[in-house]
Amino acid sequence: MSITDKMWDAITTVIKMNDKVERMAGTIKAQQEKIENLTERVIRLETALEIALSRPASGRHTTKRLES
Repeated sequence: MSITDKMWDAITTVIKMNDKVERMAGTIKAQQEKIENLTERVIRLETALEIALSRPASGRHTTKRLES
């Protein structure tokens, strides 16, 4: 192999690696958005749970029925 062939192979390898890195960056960005959305959902669930647990125990299961 001549020097030119080695240089060409090195350049093509770098170009391929750059493409892979760019695709991975897109994938990582999408995964980060999913994680952030899940974190927001967990926070909302924790808040709902805290509110439900902070209510008095006697009022949790009482249901008023309408008489027909």
